[in-house]
Amino acid sequence: MTTPRDLLIVALDVESSRPVERGELSLALAGAEVIDLLGVRAVALDGGHIVPGQPPTTGDRLLDEAASSLTRQEPYESVDDWLWRRGRGLSSAYAAVLEADGQLTRQRRRWMPSWTPRIALVDSPARRRAVDRWRSDEPVLAALAAAVGIDGKPAADFTTTTDDAVETVLAAVNTAVLELEAVRQRRTVEDAAFDNIWRGG
Repeated sequence: MTTPRDLLIVALDVESSRPVERGELSLALAGAEVIDLLGVRAVALDGGHIVPGQPPTTGDRLLDEAASSLTRQEPYESVDDWLWRRGRGLSSAYAAVLEADGQLTRQRRRWMPSWTPRIALVDSPARRRAVDRWRSDEPVLAALAAAVGIDGKPAADFTTTTDDAVETVLAAVNTAVLELEAVRQRRTVEDAAFDNIWRGG
């Protein structure tokens, strides 16, 4: 299993003080991909830019896809740009792959409108490994989970690894998540103001 898959499993499996938003999770999944690619030396960081190496064969379709989509000409893509580009819809892509692999099921609930499907994890070795990694407070997984609000702990409490490149990616994920939340809050305020205008408020 990969860090992105473990992160998605934890996001689905662990009760959190607030719902995990898909956008934030997608950004963190994109960051997790970079961290895994750093781990197999498929990429390196030059400052805040991702320098690709030889395309790896990780055995994971989405991680190999991530490696093949790297910018291979200078100036290389920044970590920040990668998160926003690669992260678009990434949580749905990982969920679809886990479902295709039999790791997720969709349970329909009769009492919900239109028989709304509920995603449920299947008990599997992959799920147990991800949960074990989470319970051991493995720093990278803990930091990524905290960035998207899992367990309600501040992300700053977890960004402690011995790898400067990994720290750079984790910091970029935290910044991107905060930016996305700020955009969402601004839109909420703007929508409320627009509604007040129409209501004569």
